[in-house]
Amino acid sequence: MITILVFVSVTAAATAMSRKLSLYMRRSVVSRPVTFLLTMGGISLVAFVCAAVLMLAQGLEKTLVDTGSTDNVIVLRKAAQAELQSQIDRDAANIIESRPEIAMAGDGTPLATEDIFVIINLLKKGTGDMGNVTVRGVGPKAMELRENVKITSGRAFAAGTQEIVVGRRIAENFEGVAIGHSLKFGGALWTVVGVFDAGGSGFDSEIWGDVNRIMPAFGRPVFSSLTFRLRDPGVFEALKADIEGDRRLNYLELSREREYYRKQSGIMADFIRVLGLVITIFSGFGAIMGAMITMYAAVSNRTIEIGTLRALGFRRKTILATFLLESICISIAGSVVGIVAASFLQLLVISTINFGTFTELAFGFDLTDDVIVSTLIFGFIMGVAGGFLPAVRASRMNIVNALRSS
Repeated sequence: MITILVFVSVTAAATAMSRKLSLYMRRSVVSRPVTFLLTMGGISLVAFVCAAVLMLAQGLEKTLVDTGSTDNVIVLRKAAQAELQSQIDRDAANIIESRPEIAMAGDGTPLATEDIFVIINLLKKGTGDMGNVTVRGVGPKAMELRENVKITSGRAFAAGTQEIVVGRRIAENFEGVAIGHSLKFGGALWTVVGVFDAGGSGFDSEIWGDVNRIMPAFGRPVFSSLTFRLRDPGVFEALKADIEGDRRLNYLELSREREYYRKQSGIMADFIRVLGLVITIFSGFGAIMGAMITMYAAVSNRTIEIGTLRALGFRRKTILATFLLESICISIAGSVVGIVAASFLQLLVISTINFGTFTELAFGFDLTDDVIVSTLIFGFIMGVAGGFLPAVRASRMNIVNALRSS
């Protein structure tokens, strides 16, 4: 019973002391609003940059990964990093399409599309600069296979004609692609008859037409890729081993469509992250120094208060934890403000070159839970780095000397 009473008494005393320190910390922040806001503002800017970079990389990955479907398989030539470098002849495409593992469309034909991937130049709206744009020749089952692609204006192109449809991002960012306009490329004149929406995926940055018209226009005797739907996604590994082991087809490689586009986004997303990390770290040093100067000033201004706290029985570890916690709270608060400011970037869409295809790719910023957590962790690290040394100084103050400083 005595032990329990002692434990309860100690716990109550510790709780009361903790409440006093918490109140002291809040009052110290409120009593120095200008210093607090300036420090938090610097940290907010760094957090904004950190969140923006991560959102940019996340937005790129989402755009490309969403281009693929988990049930679809894409076939490319071995060692080809993208469709731009791949070649598949018609005989190989016919052999693969005859496989029983491939799903059937409503008309009883294989749910597959043989695509040709070429690049043209178009003028950008506003700037008048030239941009590389993907032209994809597709088979008649392309839109049925890629369910996220929907015609939103006009109509789909007619098979066997020189009609094309343009992705939503192409219609927004480039000149001369409105419905009814004509584009000249591949030595022929092509009429825009529709605009499609691909749900924010990479297809939104492409122009589609009949593969059998686009191939001869560019003098291409072979396809760039073959994409098909599996009846059962679970047979992928067996089908992959079977086709890649066939002597007629062993120059080809199968990949799940979603994984293929994930790899496509990898190089560019990693580049954005590394570049952004370098910028964030350098700017973070400035924010850490600002927090450190602020906390050192706080320690100097509170010498008597620290001495009084020590005289009242507060331990050195408690003083250290209090000042360190104050620094962390300021940093976390600044990080939250930076994240909130960065969230408005989701309203923007940017266009850049896709390293895998060297064509224009439009994508937006994407704020995810991972981005929020990573930014808060970075803010926590800034708070610890900026507040640790001042907190150590505060905890090591001599009680008598601190009280005499008055």
